[in-house]
Amino acid sequence: MGVAIRRAGEGDREAVTRLLDDAFQNDPVSSWVFPDAEDRRRTHPLLMGAFLGIVLEAGYVDVTEDGSACALWLSVPAEAHEEDEDGPAQIREAVDPDNERIEQIAQLTAQVHPSGTAHEYLWMIAVSPERQGEGLGTALIQHVLDRCDREHLPAYLEASSARSRTLYERLGFTSMDRTLDLPDGPPMWPMWRDPAPRA
Repeated sequence: MGVAIRRAGEGDREAVTRLLDDAFQNDPVSSWVFPDAEDRRRTHPLLMGAFLGIVLEAGYVDVTEDGSACALWLSVPAEAHEEDEDGPAQIREAVDPDNERIEQIAQLTAQVHPSGTAHEYLWMIAVSPERQGEGLGTALIQHVLDRCDREHLPAYLEASSARSRTLYERLGFTSMDRTLDLPDGPPMWPMWRDPAPRA
């Protein structure tokens, strides 16, 4: 049975932010950004909302029709473009000014992000905790990868856990040269997928 997928819009902001918060509340990277569990419960939704706002403005968000899973994508052009150097600091200021790790995670992922080749960037994917393991995340990713293959575009992401890395490997992503090791924190795995060869 297929998974019905639609493009999310402004009216989905609250529900998608809640979904991202639920799915990433205990993620290794989120736990590194917000080491204190009480602080994480309070502040993590603000960070997820800020991320969603960026993608709604500059990219696109796919969501399952029932709202149980979503994927945040950015289309990255081949040509070099000026990074918004103030962006990470602005997010930190808006979310939690005293937490330097909010700014640090954005800077570190930007440093490992490949350049020079147009690609689709999977910023985040979230599945409701009670619906994980049903193939919803796979369906959301494959939906875009099928288009990548048709348009001969590669795709890129950073896996935030060994479990998610395994899922991405099944979808054709391979780990790049090195891990992104967060200071005193968990590793992240930059991963790349070349499009399927043209028939």
